[in-house]
Amino acid sequence: MPVHSRRARDPKKGDTVTEGSADGITWRFGTDGPDTGIGEVVMDAPPVNALTVNGWYALAEAVRTVAAAPEVRALVLRAKGRGFNAGVDIKEIQADSTYQSLIGANRGCFAAFKAVYECAVPVIAAVHGFCLGGGIGLVGNADIIVATEDATFGLPEVERGALGAATHLSRLVPQHKMRQMVYTAKPATASELHSWGSVAAVVPADQLMPTALELAGEIAAKDPVVIRAAKESLNGIDLWDVNRSYRYEQGYTFELNLSGAADAARQAFVTGTEQQR
Repeated sequence: MPVHSRRARDPKKGDTVTEGSADGITWRFGTDGPDTGIGEVVMDAPPVNALTVNGWYALAEAVRTVAAAPEVRALVLRAKGRGFNAGVDIKEIQADSTYQSLIGANRGCFAAFKAVYECAVPVIAAVHGFCLGGGIGLVGNADIIVATEDATFGLPEVERGALGAATHLSRLVPQHKMRQMVYTAKPATASELHSWGSVAAVVPADQLMPTALELAGEIAAKDPVVIRAAKESLNGIDLWDVNRSYRYEQGYTFELNLSGAADAARQAFVTGTEQQR
């Protein structure tokens, strides 16, 4: 998982940026100019941003790297392509008979979700298209969410023989809605999440990044010492430990693998066949 980073001058904005990339993840932050104080992490793993094991670890490292820069006061997490995130790369898991990819995907997701949650500065998730599975873990642990009008949020895990990220979905939707979404695997719209207060703004696609950057700019204009203290204090008063709660959920995914149910569901997804029950 090599990480490539450099400092460069942005010819469009005239500011100096530090940037890097690895395994479908890019990151950058400006050290002077209009984007000073705002970091950016971008997922770009065609065709649907279903991240590989290395991709999840790269995402975690990118968030930690950007947040560690003293110049950064807010971080925008976004994606390129058809949708925000489609979870793990199931084909990678199914191609590995040793289960190492399955273990890696679980640990990689845990690392990425944890990095977002524990990011020293506020994380603004800019969501377009679909946000599924692992994407829910990312946005559920973000501080602020903005979404496009076509954005949907869902956990198809039960149809993939897995469990997890209900911890994070619980931070986005009411309790009984969360249960309905888990059992049925049906998504919710950005407008629904906005009505519950978990999505700050629902905007046309061309206004997604301007809206996210405007929010990030408002935060970046505050005293960085106070903002970082605020982030830490808010995490400290959360009603439950999201890291421990998600790890508990993952235990059931491993049980489903031991039972054979998970492998059958994943294989049905890969082959496009209906699972026989």
